[in-house]
Amino acid sequence: MTMCRRFPRHGKWRQICVNWWIYALLIPPFALLAVFTLIPIAQSFVLSFQHWTLRSVIWIGLGNYRRLLFEDRVFYIALRNTFVYTATVVPISLLVSLILAELIRTLRPSVQTFFKGAYYLPGVVSGVVLVMIWRWIYLPERTGLLNFLLSLVGQEPVLWLAYENTALASVIGMTIAGGNGAAIVMLLAAAGGIPAELYESARLDGSNRFSEWWYISLPLLRPSILYLAVMGTIGSFQVFTSTLLLTKGGPNYGTTTVVLWLWKQGFDYFDFGYASTIAVALFLVILVFSALLFRLLASEVEF
Repeated sequence: MTMCRRFPRHGKWRQICVNWWIYALLIPPFALLAVFTLIPIAQSFVLSFQHWTLRSVIWIGLGNYRRLLFEDRVFYIALRNTFVYTATVVPISLLVSLILAELIRTLRPSVQTFFKGAYYLPGVVSGVVLVMIWRWIYLPERTGLLNFLLSLVGQEPVLWLAYENTALASVIGMTIAGGNGAAIVMLLAAAGGIPAELYESARLDGSNRFSEWWYISLPLLRPSILYLAVMGTIGSFQVFTSTLLLTKGGPNYGTTTVVLWLWKQGFDYFDFGYASTIAVALFLVILVFSALLFRLLASEVEF
């Protein structure tokens, strides 16, 4: 403490000196962040300017970026698939989560607990296990659950994963059906903080259940909706496990996403420099879309 007296009383360095132990406690987590996140990101950026395989490392400047923008047809197919996936999954998942959360909110607490657990359960199951279940659901002929149900109403079986127009839709359907548990729980927790007096006053004024949801719940849930939209967008742009295990990116690159194409460049073709270039491009795309979401949704949100 005596050492700190040489700094001005209300100066920044005086505060740092007095509270040195706080900054000391921040050093270990920051060191872990630097070693496992910041340094690999910087290395990936440097790698994007190199042709780096298991045999050689050659500095090629903007060669990888030129290849990405003007020569790699599959990258644009993967980018389109990723955009379609994100533009479909994020809004539909949000809407489904909002509706289910509102329906559950009106139930008794014990029943709410049951439905919270039921919807959250798929979230704690391994993604690999979920994909294996959905592969069985999408099996051809009548051995798959979906085609079996179609046969009950006289419909012919569909090869869900064999055609481009149904394969991507099947991946999207799997994500929407099994990936809303965490969002529902979060929205229910946020809705629990809304004063009950607001709903009671609305009922006295003759409002119905939809009006309460539209004019009370939705506006007060905007911070949670913003968070789920941004995190859902980031997660959707990084979709990988479901496309790899369910379709392996096929048929004819119909379900190849940017991260899957990145993975193939790095671990199938061992072109780590070009894989890093795709990673940098994906980072920029996610950054732009996250900023747009904040601009569109955060204008009236108080944090």
